[in-house]
Amino acid sequence: MTGVVLVTGASRGVGADTAMQLANSQRHVVVNYREKANRAADVVEAVRAAGGTAEAVKADITDEQAVGAMLADIAERFGRLDVLVLNASGGLEPGADPDYPMRLNCDAQVRLARLALPLMPAGGRIVFVTSHLAHFHGRKPVPMDYLPIAVSKQAGENALRAELPAFDTAGVTLVVVSGDMVSDSTMVRLFERRDPDAVAARRAASGGLPSTAELAAAIVRSVDEPHRNGDTVYVGGQDYFS
Repeated sequence: MTGVVLVTGASRGVGADTAMQLANSQRHVVVNYREKANRAADVVEAVRAAGGTAEAVKADITDEQAVGAMLADIAERFGRLDVLVLNASGGLEPGADPDYPMRLNCDAQVRLARLALPLMPAGGRIVFVTSHLAHFHGRKPVPMDYLPIAVSKQAGENALRAELPAFDTAGVTLVVVSGDMVSDSTMVRLFERRDPDAVAARRAASGGLPSTAELAAAIVRSVDEPHRNGDTVYVGGQDYFS
């Protein structure tokens, strides 16, 4: 898909790899970040080196005013947003308050999708990135330390699915990308400090966890390939389906 693409949480990890893999001469990639300005600038340079155009935009997606300003700038400069990749997530950060996972992984995702929708032309695409631990919560066990993330990300997915009629009306397609624990991600490193046995168990059960690059590649395919509204794409974790 061509046009203007906004990737949230794109200064590192899966978001950064996604932004870089999206690079081509037909796309302008907006690299959203919260605080890692230097890393975001590196991602922008990598997109440009790969033949695309890009810019970094600072905005905490839990801050409605910051999100509004980011979208207003996109509207003024480009008049449209063709793809929204809802990648930013968290909740395991040291010092995060108990309500933060729900504010970030659910409330902020839905608000951003709703605010972005008027900018999106028919044929637009929204991709929500989640984890198997969240997507299958209630059907498969979740380690206790990850439970706030699982609950909040599942709530975010369900709330976005409740918006499917509005997306249909606008001609915009929602695709959910659910991945197993990503072997080299910040989230897994943070989780491993809290519960190393849970991460070891996932490695053993899965026969090998996907990499950041592999999950990012699936996100890019979800942008480019035909999909029905509400489709789910799975990455890794074949034991979840047995």
